[in-house]
Amino acid sequence: MGMGTSEIFLIALTIILAVPWLAWRLLRRDDHAPLVVVQIVGGILLGPGVLGALYPAYYAFVFNPQVIGALNGVAWWAVSLFVFIAGVELDLADAWGNARETLVTASCALLTPLVLGGLAATVLLTMPGWLGEKGTWGQGVAGIGMACAVTALPILVLLMEKLDIFRTALGQRLLRYASMDDVAIWGVLALILLDWQRIGRQGLFLVGFALAAWGLRRLMAWVREDDRWHIALIWLAAVGFAADWSGLHFMVGAFLAGAVLDAHWFEQGRRDAFRNFLLLAVMPVFFLSTGLRTQWGQVGGLGLAAVIGAALLLLVASVAGKLAGVHLAGRILGWKKGEASVIGWMLQTKALIMIIFVNVLLDKKIITAEAFTALLLMAVMSTMLTTPIVRPLLKKLA
Repeated sequence: MGMGTSEIFLIALTIILAVPWLAWRLLRRDDHAPLVVVQIVGGILLGPGVLGALYPAYYAFVFNPQVIGALNGVAWWAVSLFVFIAGVELDLADAWGNARETLVTASCALLTPLVLGGLAATVLLTMPGWLGEKGTWGQGVAGIGMACAVTALPILVLLMEKLDIFRTALGQRLLRYASMDDVAIWGVLALILLDWQRIGRQGLFLVGFALAAWGLRRLMAWVREDDRWHIALIWLAAVGFAADWSGLHFMVGAFLAGAVLDAHWFEQGRRDAFRNFLLLAVMPVFFLSTGLRTQWGQVGGLGLAAVIGAALLLLVASVAGKLAGVHLAGRILGWKKGEASVIGWMLQTKALIMIIFVNVLLDKKIITAEAFTALLLMAVMSTMLTTPIVRPLLKKLA
């Protein structure tokens, strides 16, 4: 008697939760790779390019279409919740209170890697295999360029806590800069996804969202906190659906749903506990579902070499662009020696938000699976560089 889908699903879930965590504990390389990075790498290794190639029969048994469908459902809701809570925690009031410094730094930190990433994308897109079947050249350049410019705010928070700078003045500055760039990231994504055939729907969504958000804010200010959490989840699901229906992506809706809510409506301890629960219990499923989408195919006849070469090109564009932009901001604002290097290396952290961003590009077929894989590898390498480089820089700064 064969196993049912529920049993195989639980086997897959056991692998997803156990393998990355055990590797992380046994290797003891938390300075280079936080658990979330190991989970992302684990997703790649458990995907079709590695496990599927080495053990195709076992891979086909565990990750059959029914199990993948169930995992994708969990992943969609998990990432919606994560992006939503990131939107809630944006502190735009603090950024507005330090408007000049925040605007100059955030702009330089975003635009320079965006330009260099766009140039790298231009090189890649001259060759076949990188642009998705529904993507235009402009969408591909803008999407890959923005992926190089992204700062992963949740990962940034984890790394700042590890480096003991989260509650310091430097840590709060980093949060302001990254928060402003987060807003820009989702704005650019909305522009990339703008569908002229659905422009009426998208306009209707934005108008309806603005009116609904005004009413929701009045309601949230009136109800008690326990009710706010329930209302917020209903609001998230509804806005995610409306955004997807309009031709945008449900993750754009999830971010907007959180961004219009005030963080002080939800007690900070509960917000932190909620985010930690997501990272512990459900986001590993998203990382696995991301890994299942990696592809090492035959890009331009080069296969693996082409994907890795593209990842290294994008890594150089991303890191060099972020460091150049932040150093430019430091010169304009007169920062003391060493600050720009620390801030630049911290802000080039990628991982979560960038992976979410490129998942949307892949969903909409703007980029290919090979381009997605190269961007995923770039995000992992970028994040793993951060802590070992920043720690000695912080000692010099002190």
